[in-house]
Amino acid sequence: MSHKKLTLLLAVVSAAVCAIGLVVTEQDAGAQERIQMKIATVAPEGTPWEKQLKQFKSYVEKGSQGRIQVKMFMGGSLGGEKALVRRTSQGTIQVFGGSAAAIGSLVPELDVIESPYLFDTVEQADRALDAPGTRAQVSGLLTKRGFTFGFWAENGFRSWYTKEKQIRTPADLRGLRMRSQESPVHLETYRAFGASPVPIDVTNVLTSLQTGVVDGFDNTPLFTFATSWYQGARQLTLSEHCYQPGVIVYSKTWYDALPPDLQTLMSNVPASLITEGRTSVRRMDPILLQNLGRVGINVYRPTPAERAQFVKIGRPVADRIAAKAGAGGRTLLQALRAR
Repeated sequence: MSHKKLTLLLAVVSAAVCAIGLVVTEQDAGAQERIQMKIATVAPEGTPWEKQLKQFKSYVEKGSQGRIQVKMFMGGSLGGEKALVRRTSQGTIQVFGGSAAAIGSLVPELDVIESPYLFDTVEQADRALDAPGTRAQVSGLLTKRGFTFGFWAENGFRSWYTKEKQIRTPADLRGLRMRSQESPVHLETYRAFGASPVPIDVTNVLTSLQTGVVDGFDNTPLFTFATSWYQGARQLTLSEHCYQPGVIVYSKTWYDALPPDLQTLMSNVPASLITEGRTSVRRMDPILLQNLGRVGINVYRPTPAERAQFVKIGRPVADRIAAKAGAGGRTLLQALRAR
């Protein structure tokens, strides 16, 4: 082969190698940029929670210019809350949306947030949770246990539903088998009132009501409708004993691996998304209470004197839960009470 032909051949080969290298490099870069983000929650589809998470999905995908691809798993399709919390801390799920008490299974200090009669109004709750000091404490506690704080969401004030017996005084709860969320603060609350708490995952509550495993449960009007739990109840006492915020957390392992600009994106969710999430849930409560009455549920609001009896028994639970959680629990409770 002549020197000229050899030179030409080497040039062609070199160009081909460079082109292949360029293609591979571009493909690798593209693959690296396509970051998967699974959001898992037990919140049902067709609810304000789904709407808020869809808005969050849109914010992330648009803000990342498609570098983060978001998939949503609603209604406990990937498991119950405790399992989802654990998997998020391990990094197999990137984002969890649920209750503070659910995260309390790994971050016990957060249990104090759902203590009975800690807040009297949603305005009090908002001021306490949105305070910079509170957020800093919550973020620090989450970071130590494998999470990164995202933003607050909303479930609302929980009240007691029963199959037969109407609850008007604390004594009416004695001996009742009540479905409890699988968390120390909810179990302790029922015990304080003399009820027998039965921890049951959300996916099995309706069956447990219908088969007589439990006599009742507590939750918000929206969650009760969204899960069809109302079908297993005939009485509702608007005790509004527990304010339950929703909270969105990220897997710290996943978050720490993000490029700095995407970490900034995930840490600066617009305040409007949080406000709208709360508002959309709260404005439904009056309508849902009317609907509960229409489907045959007797809705009773305790008098101020009756409520005072519940408050007297329920409010000390917060200090017991905080003591069990240690210094972090006591400090967080102090911040929440300083609203």
